[in-house]
Amino acid sequence: MSVQFIENNGCKEYAILPIDVYNQLLEKAELLEDVAAYEKAKQDDDELIPSDIVNRLLRGENKIKVWREYRQLTQAALADKSDIAQATIAQMEGGKRIGSVTVLKKIAVVLQLDLDDLV
Repeated sequence: MSVQFIENNGCKEYAILPIDVYNQLLEKAELLEDVAAYEKAKQDDDELIPSDIVNRLLRGENKIKVWREYRQLTQAALADKSDIAQATIAQMEGGKRIGSVTVLKKIAVVLQLDLDDLV
């Protein structure tokens, strides 16, 4: 590899190299960035949500119902685990009732969510 150096007071400050070598270095640097991003993503504890769940939420479907179904719970199972009447959950999912903060917190805990995910 032919590299020229530009010095300032006897110290190398710049390197001049052929464009193909420069492009190879860029590709390798980008690959390293990709590997680092992949490794960071693997270590991240954030849950990855499938696109169909995200799309349902964006369409405005009832958040409790979407998350309950995603967690593979029936209304009865959610009611039992959250100590809330199944009828209350059905009414909330049907839009006939708005849950109190206390009720929503209980549901969020069972569904492994933050309260903000249900509001």
